Amino acid sequence: MEYFFILLATLLTSIVTLFSGFGLGTVLMPVFAIFFPIPLAIASTAVVHLANNIFKVVIVGKWANKNVVLRFGIPAALASALGAYLLGVISVWEPLATYQILGHEFNVTVVGLSIGIIIILSSLFELIPKLSKLTFPAQFIQLGGVLSGFFGGISGNQGILRSAFLIKSGLNKEEFIGTSVISSVLVDIVRLIVYGWAFFSKKFAGAISTEMFGLLIVASFTAFVGTYIGSILIHKITFHTIQVMVGVMLLIVGIAISTGLA
Repeated sequence: MEYFFILLATLLTSIVTLFSGFGLGTVLMPVFAIFFPIPLAIASTAVVHLANNIFKVVIVGKWANKNVVLRFGIPAALASALGAYLLGVISVWEPLATYQILGHEFNVTVVGLSIGIIIILSSLFELIPKLSKLTFPAQFIQLGGVLSGFFGGISGNQGILRSAFLIKSGLNKEEFIGTSVISSVLVDIVRLIVYGWAFFSKKFAGAISTEMFGLLIVASFTAFVGTYIGSILIHKITFHTIQVMVGVMLLIVGIAISTGLA
């Protein structure tokens, strides 16, 4: 049953991300985290995210602005390595607190609290109008790459900051979409290399199984289907409504993860 919810979330979110520019990792990671250890959830989300972005690169990658990719995408990729490494470090720390509800034990961990807070902050960017329209001056584009990549590595949430910085970088619509996708792919590749090393060295809590590989393959295919459906529905869906729904869900899941309930 948990796999059904993961695939459903992948399908629906990939539809939205085609025209939002972000959201797949932001929404999918908390869904994975409900059923799997957080480090494994983040790494699994990165796999699906990368597969879907490679599919997008084939379609829109030719529109990318090479200069902006160098100024934004490269710093983002480098910073994602640091974020991914720190995730591996804090994932094995002892719980901060333990409590019981109806005979069930729950742990508040450093990684859970950290990721939960980041998800809660992400929900505010969806729910608060002023934050959802937040952008940054073009001269801060390298800093934007660093921040976006770092949070992408440590939590899987990079798209909101990426869009906020790139939207003011002087790109037209096509260049914005292509540059965003290429930059995201660079971050995904680097952080997956670090995640892979962390799993190999057993720094991440939890182990990846053969069954998990099958789920990732199906989830990636589901994301492709969602992207295709999104291309058909792109002019028929009110994004504001979806944005509010995503924000509420992120807020609930972020609280659950940070308190150890999920």
